[in-house]
Amino acid sequence: MAEIRYEDDSIISLDWKDHIRLRPGMYIGKLGDGSTPEDGIYVLLKEIIDNSIDEFVMGNGREIDIKIDKNKVMIRDFGRGIPLGKVIDCVSRINTGGKYDNKAFKKSVGLNGVGTKAVNALSDYFLVKSVRDGELKSAEFNKGILTNDNPIVKVSEKNGTFMEFVPDETIFKNFYWRPEFIENQLWNYVYLNAGLKINFNGKTFVSKNGLLDLLTKKTAAEELHYPIIHLHGEDIELAMSHSNQYGEQYYSFVNGQYTTQGGTHLAAFRESLVKTLRDFYGKNFDAQDIRTSVVAALSVRIEEPVFESQTKTKLGSLTVSPDGQSIRTFINDFLSKELDNFLHRNPEVAQAMLKRILQSERERKEIAGIKKLANERAKKANIHNKKLKDCRAHYNEKNSGSIEDRQSTTLFITEGDSASGSITKSRNVQTQAVFSLRGKPLNCYGMTKKVVYQNEELNLLQHALNIEDDMDDLRFNRIVIATDADVDGMHIRLLLLTFFLQFFPDLVRNGHLFILQTPLFRVRDKSKTFYCYSETEKQTAISSLRGKPEITRFKGLGEISPDEFGKFIGDDIRLDPVILHDDQSIEDILEYYMGKNTPDRQEFIIGNLRVEQDDVTEEIEEILEMEEAEA
Repeated sequence: MAEIRYEDDSIISLDWKDHIRLRPGMYIGKLGDGSTPEDGIYVLLKEIIDNSIDEFVMGNGREIDIKIDKNKVMIRDFGRGIPLGKVIDCVSRINTGGKYDNKAFKKSVGLNGVGTKAVNALSDYFLVKSVRDGELKSAEFNKGILTNDNPIVKVSEKNGTFMEFVPDETIFKNFYWRPEFIENQLWNYVYLNAGLKINFNGKTFVSKNGLLDLLTKKTAAEELHYPIIHLHGEDIELAMSHSNQYGEQYYSFVNGQYTTQGGTHLAAFRESLVKTLRDFYGKNFDAQDIRTSVVAALSVRIEEPVFESQTKTKLGSLTVSPDGQSIRTFINDFLSKELDNFLHRNPEVAQAMLKRILQSERERKEIAGIKKLANERAKKANIHNKKLKDCRAHYNEKNSGSIEDRQSTTLFITEGDSASGSITKSRNVQTQAVFSLRGKPLNCYGMTKKVVYQNEELNLLQHALNIEDDMDDLRFNRIVIATDADVDGMHIRLLLLTFFLQFFPDLVRNGHLFILQTPLFRVRDKSKTFYCYSETEKQTAISSLRGKPEITRFKGLGEISPDEFGKFIGDDIRLDPVILHDDQSIEDILEYYMGKNTPDRQEFIIGNLRVEQDDVTEEIEEILEMEEAEA
């Protein structure tokens, strides 16, 4: 083995833009393709909007205009505008910004002067314009390199900042914008900043009642046990209720940033909620009984927040200010006073809350014995050898692996030895795991959670995910249903969707569940091979080849060799996220998919089986007959 040189010339210094482009994950998290709301392209968008939000918070500009045209993003605010002499520095000189003066931006999100520079470095084209008092300064960049330093000109426009960028497709491969993710992000901005108006591609977003509006929208399709409690304090706002869904559902924010992974503020809230309600009711309730089915939105503002990554999705701060009280004490003091006072003033709400807690207590005790036996069976089943082909980097932070690795972990759920074998042999063992189903899972529509522990297959699946006790311990960031493109595959997909929606809806709401797309056809000749995901792609591939190509129709995952399969679960993986919209009732969704057969359901099956037209009628009849037989 040749000796590796380590001399003076081995040491390389990168400038700011080269470092960002070489290690983008350090600045914007995982790159992704736009299929999850945490993907890098949405972080680029957020980094620009955050600056406009900070201007609004400081009392400058009450409106933001946003437009996305194909891959081009345009954002205009009406704040003070960047000082004209510093326009170029603010978007291209690292650790440069106006937020280091704690008095000016005391409780801002972005304090490190990196965000806008990361957008610039990771964009094929970046334009910045600033208008101040009748003068405009603009500059253009390509991948962080200044290409046009335009002179200051006189204008009649209102003060403010305009930024335009096109993400670099060599970094963000095959990406696409999902409007529902962007719109959800914009709603969060207006909920947290009452009076702010955001215009996006013809739609207007505005809120008058803050987190009350947020939770009202999020629970529009759910049955709540009592009207939403809405409480305000200095630098803290809370909205909460109890629903009939399993699990806990939280929307937590710090200084206007949606902390999708929670953090110290959410942990403090969950702890303080239990303590406050135990004290109020004078009973030492199990914490799980109090929090089961709770749905809450929490917003806090603190000085100089410390997040666990540049993407700011999890708060790490322990205090509300560098020399102030702890976050735990801050939130506990607020709840023990304000929530306690509210419940004393509203005895009907207190009674409804108590009723829901007691219901959860009864349900927990009913399955306690079954759960113990199920856990013992799971251990005896030796799940990690027989059912689960694990990966090296776990989402659970107790395990080793970088943060980026843990956020990239994926569990493929598939059925059958051949399909599981293909994925297992072609996967990335560092971040991708495989769970093998034995036949079709149970149709658990309308059943209680007791069935999860009684059914061996469902019990082993929740153990593989590590969610039998708490969603916080979820071991995989992405859970991917990987089934064959035929009637049996479609049926297994519906059964798994039913399982997750029925018992773990917060897993779906938090964007962890996906459907794997695999090619339906392989079209090739001696010179080229095309993998086609639709009939249209197949016809395009055929027309691009000379002569008569060889066409293979893939109906089962096991028909695809491991060498080929690696292409479909690697960098070019195609995933369809399972998205729960705010106005969708889980009960209605499950009734639609798994209830009585209707013409609407048949149309859904026709549109989603992805089979050739001649096969449609026969496959619909098969899937309907299967469900009727099971019923």
